[in-house]
Amino acid sequence: MLYSKRLRVALEKISPVDKKHLCEKYRPTYCRTVFPVKKEWVIYMNEIPWIEIEDLSHPGLDVYARLTEAQLRNRLEPEKGVFIAESTKVIRLALEAGCVPLSVLSEKKHLQTQVPEILSYCRDEIPVYTAEREVLSALTGFALSRGILCAMRRPKLPTVEEICQGAKRIAVLENVVDATNIGAIMRSAAALRMDAVLVTPTCCDPLNRRAVRVSMGTVFQVPWTYIGEDHTQWPEDGMRRLKQMGFRTAAMALRDDSVRIDDPIALSEDRMALILGAEGDGLAAQTIAACDYTLRIPMASGVDSLNVAAASAVAFWLFSGQNEK
Repeated sequence: MLYSKRLRVALEKISPVDKKHLCEKYRPTYCRTVFPVKKEWVIYMNEIPWIEIEDLSHPGLDVYARLTEAQLRNRLEPEKGVFIAESTKVIRLALEAGCVPLSVLSEKKHLQTQVPEILSYCRDEIPVYTAEREVLSALTGFALSRGILCAMRRPKLPTVEEICQGAKRIAVLENVVDATNIGAIMRSAAALRMDAVLVTPTCCDPLNRRAVRVSMGTVFQVPWTYIGEDHTQWPEDGMRRLKQMGFRTAAMALRDDSVRIDDPIALSEDRMALILGAEGDGLAAQTIAACDYTLRIPMASGVDSLNVAAASAVAFWLFSGQNEK
C-alpha cells in the first residue's frame, strides 16, 4: 500500500473553490480532506493500492503489451474499445474530457507524484501497476518517455452533423495513415481554432497511442469524428453530406489549375471544409474533382511540397483568421 501525504493543486485550477465542491470534483475514494494554503489547495490523500509487476503475463497488462492497436480499438464491439494515453498532461486532458480510466501503468518513482494527481480525477477505484523503468521497457517493448501510461475506455464519437453544427471552419483528412501526422494535425487544429476535424475511415486512428502522444492531448480538445463507416462512403457520400450542411470544399493539392491558398474569394467563404490527403499520393482525383476549390501553398527554393502536417498548420492559420490577430 502507498500513502501519499499530500497533493498540491493551484487554486486557479479549482472552481468553485470551496471545500465541498472541491471534494466532489476530486475522487472521494482517495481524497480525505482539503484545505487552502496560500495559493494552493493541499489535498490529503487516502491510501492508494498498487500492484508491483512480478509476472509479465499478468492479464491486467495485456492492454499495454500484448494487444495490437486493432484489438484495442475493437471494431466489432466499439463500446469495449480501449486506448492508451501517455504522460500526466495527456492523461489529465483525457480525464477532463470525460474519458473513463481502466488502469494505470507507472514507474515506481512516479507513485508519490504523478499517480496521485491522476487518481484525484478518478471517481472509481482502478488498478495501478508499477515496476522499475527497465521492467516496464521489457514489458511494453519501448522506453516510456513520460514514465506513465493509462488505459482508458474509448469515448463514443459524435455524428458528423453534431460536431459540424455551427462550425465555420473544419478539416477533412483523407487516407492520412501516419500516426505522427494525425497527432500533429490535431494539435494544429486545436491551436489554430479549427471547429472540427473529420477523418475518413481509411485514416490512422486518432486515438492510436502515438497519435495521442504527438497531439499532446489536443485530440481530446478539438471535436472530431469519422465521416463514413467504411471506405465506400468516401468521397461521394461524404462530400454530399458536407454540401448538405452548407460547406464549400477546398482540396489542398498541387495542380496546374489550383489557386493560391490565400485566395481572397476562398478565404471569404462563410463555411469552409479544408480537405487534406495522404502522405505522398495526396488527394484522390475523384475528391479533387468534387471540391469547389483547389488550393496550393506557393513553394520556393525548388521544394515541391510540404508535409501534410505542416501544410495543415498553414491552411488552418489562414482560414481561422489568426493572421488578422
